[in-house]
Amino acid sequence: MNPSELIDKEIAAHPDWRGQTMAEIRRIIRETVPDVTEEWKWMGTPTWSHNGILCICNAFKDMVKVTFINGAKLEDVDGVFNAELGGNKWRAIKIFQGDKVNASGLKKLLLAAVAFNAAKGTGKARPATAGGARTGKTATAKERPAKATGKTTTGARTAPKAKRAATRGARSKR
Repeated sequence: MNPSELIDKEIAAHPDWRGQTMAEIRRIIRETVPDVTEEWKWMGTPTWSHNGILCICNAFKDMVKVTFINGAKLEDVDGVFNAELGGNKWRAIKIFQGDKVNASGLKKLLLAAVAFNAAKGTGKARPATAGGARTGKTATAKERPAKATGKTTTGARTAPKAKRAATRGARSKR
């Protein structure tokens, strides 16, 4: 089954208000971002992506939750986010039975998430890295220091550390 079919199946698995709410959210997402990619991640989470994940949607016992992965970086002009407000990464919208989906606010958040992901790909949304902190420019791959991985920059393995060598010697004497 492809991801869209799995999302159809997930919506159908909730024949009550939760399935209707998820279907409405999906309709708004597809209408707002026509070239969105539907994905099925984490063993059962409907996910929508456009140059990176925009949002996910899950049905719970008493609510439907739409989580924007980079929600903390998005301007929520309509005040739609009502959950996960304390972190520095994601934000969520919890929708309970009887609540109406704020289509206008959701569309604005989706467009902001698309713009954020597009800017992230060009480097505009990235914070300055340590390599560029002095100049205000982000470091390029050539300027970044190599990670200590036990290999030299040419790919050759470095000699084992003295402690490991001593441990190996002690083991072989037994």
